Amino acid sequence: MKNKLHPGAKWLFRIRAYSVFIFLSFFLIGFILSSNVSGYLSSLLLPILYVITFIIVVGEIYARMAYNRWFYEFTDSNLKIERGIIWKRYSNVPYERVQNVDIHRGIIARMLGFSSVMIQTAGFSYGGGHGMGSEGYLPAISQEEAEKIRTFLMKRISKNSKQGL
Repeated sequence: MKNKLHPGAKWLFRIRAYSVFIFLSFFLIGFILSSNVSGYLSSLLLPILYVITFIIVVGEIYARMAYNRWFYEFTDSNLKIERGIIWKRYSNVPYERVQNVDIHRGIIARMLGFSSVMIQTAGFSYGGGHGMGSEGYLPAISQEEAEKIRTFLMKRISKNSKQGL
């Protein structure tokens, strides 16, 4: 059974989209300002409002699409993660490769009541930030579910290490 992220994940995706679009809008507003030489505030206000409206609408669309297309599932042998809007990415994290499970609760996560779970595995090295360097990254899981995931995986790790001795 595929599991969905915590509904608060939409805010993470919104913030990500807004930060990218705000950065890009500086270039767009700069282009609008350089092409409009008249200098009247009223003639600048309308294009800036268009840009702000565009950022909000596209950010909301991105947040909803990203949230509706992020799934995870625990099977008998591995964790399956499916994500992506245009380009789908499928990840399988075998339990025997799991080294550690970290739970992170940033300020937004604490306000909205969720946690991010980072599952580190043997042989995976990626220098991405904010936990995305973990092969098994789940960005927004309820706090109770995050603790259950950590307990489940740590039991699997200890069981596999005892069998290997």
